[in-house]
Amino acid sequence: MKTETVTCPKPHFVLVHGYGGGAWAWYKIRALLETYGYKVTCLDLKSAGLDRSNACEIRTFDEYNKPLINFMANLAHHEKVILVGHSAGGLSVTDASHKFGKKIWAAVYVAATMLKHGFMTEQDKKDGAPGGVLSSLVNYTCVSGPDQPSTTSKDRNVAYKGPQEEEVLGSILHRPGVSLKAIMHAKFEGNGADDVRRVYIRTMNDHVLIPEQQTAMIKKWPPSETYFVESDHNPLSSDPFVLAGLLAKAAGFIECN
Repeated sequence: MKTETVTCPKPHFVLVHGYGGGAWAWYKIRALLETYGYKVTCLDLKSAGLDRSNACEIRTFDEYNKPLINFMANLAHHEKVILVGHSAGGLSVTDASHKFGKKIWAAVYVAATMLKHGFMTEQDKKDGAPGGVLSSLVNYTCVSGPDQPSTTSKDRNVAYKGPQEEEVLGSILHRPGVSLKAIMHAKFEGNGADDVRRVYIRTMNDHVLIPEQQTAMIKKWPPSETYFVESDHNPLSSDPFVLAGLLAKAAGFIECN
């Protein structure tokens, strides 16, 4: 008896950038994932990338994260995605997981803040804030408008290392970030995110969200799986082939399910 071959659609990745970045930060990962056959969406959070909102006028995390929440709300009721957050983008992923858990196949944290309820306590801030360079990241904060230059090369390179051409790209595309106060006041209620499968990708040479902080968050809210990459804080540019491979590995469990 002849058996039919079942072709399963590839999962849809939704990639969320970190503080001071934009959808552009994922360009290498998007290209690789699309080569593997995945559908990929890269989002700009409010005032980031091509979103021309004035960062100085954004007062809350909810407002900053609204583009992701709107995207999730507008998905077809039967559609599910894999959310991936880098760095502070982990807060965005957790927020969406609480609100739209049934639309999420998996939440993947790449050197990202993974706190179930956000910054509820001082210990949460110690575990999940980029303590090693927080003073430098302040320089990403809004100046007077959306077209202001972003940071000095020195400050930018503390957070985003990689090939020289990547640093040049960052110097062109980085924009002033929203107030750190808005980010640090991110708080989430309930246990909805517990129903979402989580994967954490640790960056072992990270000087922004240091390995000890990543370990603390993993112990506090254990993910389903933990992967490792021998990179700095920004494997999106410094180790894209390994990162894309790990994302494909994380997606593998849902194909044909």
